[in-house]
Amino acid sequence: MSSDQTLAFETNCHIFDGCGFPAPGLHSFKFEPLFSVGGFDFNKPMLLALLGTVAIVWFFWAAFGRAKVVPGKLQMVGEAGYDFVRRGLVYEALGKKEGEKYVPLMVSLFFFVWIMNLWSIIPVAQFPVTSIIAFPAGLAAIVYVLWMYLTFKKHGFVGGWKNITGYDKELGAILPMIVVIEFFSNVIIRPFTHAVRLFANMFAGHLLLLMFTIGSWYLLNGIGIAYAGASFVMTILLTAFELFIQAVQAYVFVLLACNYVQGALAEHH
Repeated sequence: MSSDQTLAFETNCHIFDGCGFPAPGLHSFKFEPLFSVGGFDFNKPMLLALLGTVAIVWFFWAAFGRAKVVPGKLQMVGEAGYDFVRRGLVYEALGKKEGEKYVPLMVSLFFFVWIMNLWSIIPVAQFPVTSIIAFPAGLAAIVYVLWMYLTFKKHGFVGGWKNITGYDKELGAILPMIVVIEFFSNVIIRPFTHAVRLFANMFAGHLLLLMFTIGSWYLLNGIGIAYAGASFVMTILLTAFELFIQAVQAYVFVLLACNYVQGALAEHH
C-alpha cells in the first residue's frame, strides 16, 4: 500500500498540516496474509469468517447441547433466534410440513450472514466479511445449486426446464420471448443479484463508516475540531443504522433463498 493510501487514523495527518484527506477506496478492502497453514494463506476477512463460524457453532452447541424443558438464558436466546427464522421465514415461504427439512440450512445461512456483517462494527475487527464478493458469491452458489437440484428432482429434466423458463403454451406468440427472458433471469441473473445485493450494501456501508471515521480524525486540528465533532456524530448514527442494515440483509438473503426453494417445489403453471 502506497503512502497516499494509508488511512488517516494510522498517521499524524490532519487538516491544515499540508497533507490531503486520505479517502478510503478499494485499497481499504485489500489485506495482506496474516499467517499460513499448510501453504494456505489467511488474511483478515478469512480469519474473521473462521472466527465467526466457530462463534456460531459454539453458541448453538452451548444453547442446545444440553437443552432443558425449562430453558436457561442462553437456550432462550438460541430458541428465539431459531424460531424467528423457522416461523418468520421458512414456514411463511414453504409451509410447516414442506419447510421443516430446510430449517437447519436457512438458520445457518441467516446467522452466518448476520455475523459476517456484524464484524463491521466490532472493535478491532471493524470489517464486514460480506463486503468481499467471494463470500456472498459462495453463499449464493449454495442456494443456486440447491434450487437447481430441487427443480429437476421435483419436475424431471423436461419439466424442470419448463419450470425454469416459464414455459406455457397459453402464452402463444410471445412464448419464445418469455422463455428467453426467464432463462437468463433465473439461470444467470438470479444468482448474480442474490450475491451482489448483499455485497453491495455491505461494501457501501463500510465505505461510509470509513469516510466519517477517518474524517473525524483528519479534522482534529485547529478550527477543524468543530467539524470533527459533527463527523463523529455522523459516525455514531451510521453505526446504529448499519446495525439495522446488517440484520435486514441477512433477513433478505434468507428470504430470497426460501422463495427460490419454494419456486423449485411449486407445481408448474
